[in-house]
Amino acid sequence: MTLSTHVSELKRKHQTLSKKVEEAQRAPSIDGLQIAELKKQKLKLKEEIERLST
Repeated sequence: MTLSTHVSELKRKHQTLSKKVEEAQRAPSIDGLQIAELKKQKLKLKEEIERLST
């Protein structure tokens, strides 16, 4: 897998997590801890993307 392919995959996963966070925030039955965990995963992906892109 090339670096650009890997970064593209990470960006896709980041976008998927963004959608999940938005959906979770709209659902009243979702626990705040679950949302926090999704956001943490999203942040880790963002940091990895930035690290690989520089």
